Amino acid sequence: MKSTQENKSTKNPYKKGGMFEGANPLVFELAKDLRKNMTAAEKILWIYLKEGVQGLNFRRQHPIGIYIADFYCHKIKLIVEADGLIHDKPEIKEYDEKCERDLEILGYHILRFSNKEVFTDIENVLEKIKIKVEDLFQSVIIN
Repeated sequence: MKSTQENKSTKNPYKKGGMFEGANPLVFELAKDLRKNMTAAEKILWIYLKEGVQGLNFRRQHPIGIYIADFYCHKIKLIVEADGLIHDKPEIKEYDEKCERDLEILGYHILRFSNKEVFTDIENVLEKIKIKVEDLFQSVIIN
């Protein structure tokens, strides 16, 4: 029987259920560029999320398959998105909806906030994230 440490080191992060769930090198390069060029709203959220929420760590601009999550907590499969005005365009809304459906089928949970919410009501945004983290973490513990 393998030790927990051996299981962690042999689990492939690119396979189903892994941290990167099928992401390819091109997605990693794009994510790297996005980390260098975060929006103002993403920078504000990162100030809070990089410290963790309820003891859980978040990553920024994290590849998952063909998508890149603005912020991601692997332990509870939570994605947090900060959306600018471009996300109001019909074609972008359609893409976002497809992305959410694809990720939800794989067991991910998505919280989406507008940049305006981040700029004008960060306390409420952070409270919603905290509540979602607590709810998801409880379900991880129970299961």
